Amino acid sequence: MNFVLVHGAWHGGWCWRNVATQLRAQGHQVFTPTLTGLGERAHLLDASVGLSTCIEDICAVINSEELLEVVLVGHSFAGPVISGVADRIPDTLQQLIYLDALIVQNGKSVLSIFPPDVQLERSRTIDPEGLRIAIPAPEKFGVTDPQQIAWLKRQLTPHPLKAYTDALHLQHPIGNGLKKTYIAVTDPWYAPLENLRAWVKVQPDWAYRELAAGHDAMLTSPAALTQILLELAEAG
Repeated sequence: MNFVLVHGAWHGGWCWRNVATQLRAQGHQVFTPTLTGLGERAHLLDASVGLSTCIEDICAVINSEELLEVVLVGHSFAGPVISGVADRIPDTLQQLIYLDALIVQNGKSVLSIFPPDVQLERSRTIDPEGLRIAIPAPEKFGVTDPQQIAWLKRQLTPHPLKAYTDALHLQHPIGNGLKKTYIAVTDPWYAPLENLRAWVKVQPDWAYRELAAGHDAMLTSPAALTQILLELAEAG
C-alpha cells in the first residue's frame, strides 16, 4: 500500500516520523513530503507560495514517484490540500483521510472558514513582510508531553500567509468521487473545528471516526493513529 501523509500548518514532514516508521514496519511504502515554505523548505518561501503551491507539491510527489492506489492523508491545514489533489489526479488515489482537518468548500479560503475570533487571532500574528503567520504555542496542538513540546518548539516554522488566504478552486465536488473518511480527535477536542465536525457527521458520503488523542495525533498517539490508518487502507 502507498501512503502519502501531508502535514498541517507550521509543521513539516518530520511530524509523521513515528507513524511512518510503524507503517513501513508493516510493509507499506510511505511518503511524508514537506510543503513549500515550511520545515526544511522554509527558505523557499516567497510571496508566490500559496495554497495552489501546496497542492502542486503533493501532486508532484505522487506523479514523480509514479504512485497508484494512494491512501492520501491530510492533517489539519492539509484538508484543502488533499481535496485539491483529488480534484486534479483522482486516478492515482485509493481514498482520502482527513485527520482533524479543515474541509474547505470551493471558492473559500482556509482563513475564511474559521470562527471570527480565530480569524482575528491568526491575523494579529502576521509578520511585517506580510508573508507568514507566527507559530502558536505547542499546547494549542493538544501536546502536553514536555519532550514533545520541546521538539515542536525546535521544529515548527511560521506558516505561509497566502496558503491561508488563497481560495480553493475545485472543478468537482470535494473528494471527486473517492472514498472519504474524517478522523476527529477527542482528547482534547480542537475547538476551531467544532462546527465542521458536526457538519461532516451528517454527510451521507463521508465516513466518520473518532480518536482519543490530541490534535497532533501523530505525535501524541502514533500507534492508535497507525492502527486506524491501516484499518481504513485495508477496507479500501
